[in-house]
Amino acid sequence: MIIRTALVAALVSVLAAPAMADTKTATFDVKLNVKKACSISASDLDFGSHDFSESANIDATSTITVKCTKGTSYTVGLNAGSTSGNTDTARKMAGITSGNTDTVAYALYSNSGRTTNWGATVGMPTAATGNNNNQTLTVYGRVLPGALNVQADDYKDTITATITY
Repeated sequence: MIIRTALVAALVSVLAAPAMADTKTATFDVKLNVKKACSISASDLDFGSHDFSESANIDATSTITVKCTKGTSYTVGLNAGSTSGNTDTARKMAGITSGNTDTVAYALYSNSGRTTNWGATVGMPTAATGNNNNQTLTVYGRVLPGALNVQADDYKDTITATITY
């Protein structure tokens, strides 16, 4: 009787078992291309108001903010400016009043000691590597006291900061 019950149970389980199905697999890639990218913005450098009697250097600073993809090497260069005749090492601000041909000489530096001129050359000491966060670079400006032998006016130059990555 035990054998008969076991045989019946085995037969029922075989008949009740589902048919075995074959399986196949496929793979696929999940992709994302993160490109090298950078953004740049700058604040004005304002030397303020002064008169011809200044006997000390007139110093001011501004900032350039850079944000680059993590691991992206970059350099920031500053052009000579918009005033006619400017060079990277001899910049001038021009008077904004019509007929005023006077200019005020100034310099831009990449270090607080104001000894390293900041020009447009790629690879200057303004090279860095992005980290996906804003990175701030300080521009150090200087007007020498003898440069104020000009007529009263507002003087201006426009600098273009360029990031190369």
